[in-house]
Amino acid sequence: MDMRPIGVFDSGLGGLTAVRSLREILPEEDLIYFGDTARVPYGGRARETLLKYARQDVRFLRTFDLKAILIACGTVSTTSLEALQAENALPIVGVVEPTCRRALLVTKRKKVGVIATLASIRSGAYEAALRRLDPAVEVYGKPCPLFVPLVENGRVDRGDVVIETVAREYLEPLLETGIDTLILGCTHYPLLEEIIAGICGSGVTLVSAGEESAFELKRMLKARELRALENRRGEVSFYVSETPENFEDIASLFLREDLHHAARRINIDEY
Repeated sequence: MDMRPIGVFDSGLGGLTAVRSLREILPEEDLIYFGDTARVPYGGRARETLLKYARQDVRFLRTFDLKAILIACGTVSTTSLEALQAENALPIVGVVEPTCRRALLVTKRKKVGVIATLASIRSGAYEAALRRLDPAVEVYGKPCPLFVPLVENGRVDRGDVVIETVAREYLEPLLETGIDTLILGCTHYPLLEEIIAGICGSGVTLVSAGEESAFELKRMLKARELRALENRRGEVSFYVSETPENFEDIASLFLREDLHHAARRINIDEY
């Protein structure tokens, strides 16, 4: 039994979808969430810049006595995970490997699509992981650079002409390849799941990076005997790097619950 909290971070507030999954899958655990809202989105940044940002994010979280960290950011998971794991003596879980394993379990024709940020697609991490797990799989990646800023601005509802037009532009070329499984390779994207599912149709199974990484973290904590005491409801503390205007409204959208808990602002450049 280990009552220390779990750290979670993302480039903005999209990682709150992973927090939602953790609250469902590991309800007894205390969580500390950091959203780098001052520098969102990460997706178009250079690899060296991403590693710099990720190191700062981890250094801030490690000011708390954590037992593990979940990188709730597809971009950081695809570009910086190995370096962060090598530099830190505590378990760090990313979103790529568990998501790819799940996608290979559900695909019937071994044709898997991946939508993610530009940096994630450029890294080739999802494709490499899928091919390592199953060399016969066909992988089709598509960067979706407009999704994160649109989600961060609440443009997530069906009937919104802007988000639906952008989503069709991104998804229709992927559907022409014959994919039967689509990885949502950024933790912002589950907020668009209804729109994406409507465009893809019932013949395409969606796999969420945040949800699968939460299951992976649960397995890891159990294997290392780091689970918290059960039959309790863990607490979540929220931190951001920019003035948290309207944080409660936006976070409630991501968490799908009414939030009455303001975020605290920190200066990430101090870390």
